Amino acid sequence: MKLEEVSNWMIPIPKGSIGLRDDRKKEKWSVEIHKFLLSKFPITQELYSSVMADNPSAFIGSHNPVEMVSWYDAVQFCNTLSRVSGLYECYLIDLDSEAVDLIDSANGYRLPTDAEWEYACRANTKAVQYGPINEIAWYEKNSEATTHEVGLKAENDFGLFDMLGNVWEWCWDVYDPKVYGPYRVFRGGGWCDSEGGCLASNRRRSHPTYKIDDLGFRIARSVRSD
Repeated sequence: MKLEEVSNWMIPIPKGSIGLRDDRKKEKWSVEIHKFLLSKFPITQELYSSVMADNPSAFIGSHNPVEMVSWYDAVQFCNTLSRVSGLYECYLIDLDSEAVDLIDSANGYRLPTDAEWEYACRANTKAVQYGPINEIAWYEKNSEATTHEVGLKAENDFGLFDMLGNVWEWCWDVYDPKVYGPYRVFRGGGWCDSEGGCLASNRRRSHPTYKIDDLGFRIARSVRSD
């Protein structure tokens, strides 16, 4: 995915609702989802490099997902991509204080919310995997211990690729500030996870400075009219 192609790879996700659960916190809740746009693929190294003039990835490949990126790296990418695309930045970022605030009215690129991510992954199904695992995901048993080019596995019913497997994906949400402080949510499973780790319902979390070779992100944009 190249810079000039970004807008063409944003898939419209219809409005709806999603029931979420967290087994650690023993909680269930429901979220209404407004229409939004979500990138068809995780952000590739080619696109990340063209925007940020850097490629931090451990597994080099222009069409492979970028990894070794922190949550802070991801939100800075969103702002930079918005700026070079002539859109309003979605985040106010102060790295000295580690404060990041969302500008609700902005029309630029942002990370999907936790609820948006799961809703988009399930694509109006109740299944925790949107197809047979070997057909939809790079995971422990078929990845050969590396990431792979995006888009080689089958897409879900919304036309999204690699929602499960290949790399985990950062979301906007703070996980549980009372217990984990600023830890942010990531979703989807990665190349080194078992089949049971690659589920639409799985949720992990880490500090926003965390970087590892099976964690990347994809981008969203808000749609202002339903």
